[in-house]
Amino acid sequence: MGKVVVDVTMSLDGFIAGPSPSLEEPLGAGGECLHEWLFGLKSFRERHGREGGEANRDSDLLEESFRSTGAVVMGRRMFSGGEGGWTDDPNAAGWWGDEPPFRVPVFVLTHHERSTVTMKGGTSFTFVTSDPEHALAVAREAAGDKDVSVAGGASTIQQFLRAGLVDELQLHVAPMLLGSGTRLFEGLGPDDVRLEALRTVDSPRVTHVKFRVVR
Repeated sequence: MGKVVVDVTMSLDGFIAGPSPSLEEPLGAGGECLHEWLFGLKSFRERHGREGGEANRDSDLLEESFRSTGAVVMGRRMFSGGEGGWTDDPNAAGWWGDEPPFRVPVFVLTHHERSTVTMKGGTSFTFVTSDPEHALAVAREAAGDKDVSVAGGASTIQQFLRAGLVDELQLHVAPMLLGSGTRLFEGLGPDDVRLEALRTVDSPRVTHVKFRVVR
């Protein structure tokens, strides 16, 4: 059985999205800049059907994550940015077009039932209306021996951390300040999660820090 992993980019001041997210700016004002370290990487471009890109340590770490992931769990807000019934969601198909980059089964936590949607390239979206424990159970079954990635948003990650369901946390710390927005660890304290550093990798654009969650 694989691990349950949170893998997310964060600003130096602890935000994973900027303020005022919208359909035009799903990561809020300035939030897209957090991920600039990704866009030119060979592994990122390949995963999005593009050629070229830089082959470096950042790209290798990203490819490592792609290879080890067998299923993904995310919240409704990460999937579409919406809430309420699906018929009223202006982005009900999600952000990623006809061929999303996940290429594995994705399980979306939501309060509203919906049939599984199968996309090109191996991605499927299954909508889970129960608790994180059940979502993880079905994701583990789909992942087999590979890892389950808890992709976000912050509320979903916090739920999994509070429930003691996460094995590893990999932060990609971007050298920038957002000042406000969505904090990754909002409301969490030492009684919710304890971490042990496993690895730190520096590069000019981002610092990668992997932690083990101490039970």
